[in-house]
Amino acid sequence: MREIGIGVVGGGYMGKAHSVAFAAVASVFELPIRPRLAAICGSTPDSSVRYAAAYGFARAASDWRALVADDSVEAVVIASPQSTHREIALEALARGKPVLCEKPMGLTVAEAQDMVDAARGAKVANMVAYNYSRTPATQFARRLIAEGRLGRLIHARIEHTEDFHIDGILPPWRCQGAANGCLGDLAPHPINAALALMGPIEAVSARIETVFPERNGHPVTNDDQVQMMLRFAGGVSGSLFASRVATGRKMGFTYEITGELGALRFDQEDQNALWFYETAAPPAERGFRKILTGPDHPDYKPFCLGPGHGTGYQDQIIIEAKDFLTAIHEGRAIWPTFEDGLAVHRVIAAARQSHAKGGWVAVDQVGISG
Repeated sequence: MREIGIGVVGGGYMGKAHSVAFAAVASVFELPIRPRLAAICGSTPDSSVRYAAAYGFARAASDWRALVADDSVEAVVIASPQSTHREIALEALARGKPVLCEKPMGLTVAEAQDMVDAARGAKVANMVAYNYSRTPATQFARRLIAEGRLGRLIHARIEHTEDFHIDGILPPWRCQGAANGCLGDLAPHPINAALALMGPIEAVSARIETVFPERNGHPVTNDDQVQMMLRFAGGVSGSLFASRVATGRKMGFTYEITGELGALRFDQEDQNALWFYETAAPPAERGFRKILTGPDHPDYKPFCLGPGHGTGYQDQIIIEAKDFLTAIHEGRAIWPTFEDGLAVHRVIAAARQSHAKGGWVAVDQVGISG
C-alpha cells in the first residue's frame, strides 16, 4: 500500500484534531493510501518537539518553512492562525504538495484568490476544512435535497451560535482583528453550509454588531454577531445568523431547509439526528420525524455498525482526512476545494460591504480587494 508523509503546521486545538485524525483514518476507512505522520511544527521549536512526542510524529520541524521543505512531507495540513494560511499554502503548492487548510482560507478575498490560483497551477489536491458539513446527518441532508425529496426549495434558515465570548475570560487576540471576530471566525461555517445545501448566494443584506465593546479588560474591536438576509441563485430567500455571545448555546450550528414537498431540521448539539417532514405522508401522520443516523448513512458504517450509536466531533475530522487522502490518490477535486473556500470569502466580503452601505450587495460584484 502506498504511504504518504503528512506534515501538520500548528499543534494546538485543530492541529491536535488533524494529527489524531490522520493517525486513525487508515484504521477506520479502507484506503488505498496510508498516511504517515512525518513532521509537525508548533509556534516554537520547543512546542514542536512536545507535539511530535505527544501525537506520534517522526520529527519536529523548527519552523513551517522547514516542514514544507522536508522531503518526507508529501502533503501539508495547515492548522495555524488564519493570518499564516496564504504564505504556507503558496509555498507548499509551489513544491507540488497537496494542501488541506483550516477554515477560512485567508484574511481576505485577495488572499483566498491567490491560494486558488496557486492550486490551479499546481494541479494537486486542495481542500478547506469545513468539518461540520461532513457529519453523516448533513451529508444525508445534502443527498435528500439533491434527489429532489424536498421539491422546489422555498427558504433556508441557517445559524451558528455559541456563548464562548459571554463571560469575558478570553485571550486578547480574540477581541482584535476582523478575522477573529464572529464574521471571520464562526460565520464561515453557516455560510459554507448555505452554499452546500442551497447553492450559490447571489446577494446579501447584513448587519454586523459588537455587543460588548470591552471584555476582560481589553477593548473589543471586532464583531460579536452578524445577521444576514440571503438571496440564492434562482431567487430563493434565506437568513443566516452567527453569534459568539448566544447565552446557553455551546454548538448551535443549526439549519432548517423548507421545500414544497418537505423540510429538514438539524442541530449540531444533536449531530446524529436529522428531522424530516414530507407532505406525501397521510394527513394523520404528518409531522417532523426524527431520523437517527446509522450504517445506511454516508461515512457512518466505518465507525460503528449500530444505528443510533452515533459519531462525534473527532469523527468529522477523520472523515475530512479520508476525503483529503482520496482526493490525493484519485487526483480529483473533492468538496470543499479552495474554490469553494473562495466562495465563502466572497460572501463574507459582501456582508461587510452591505453593513457599511446599509443595503443589498451582489456577491459577484465583490472585488478582489474585498
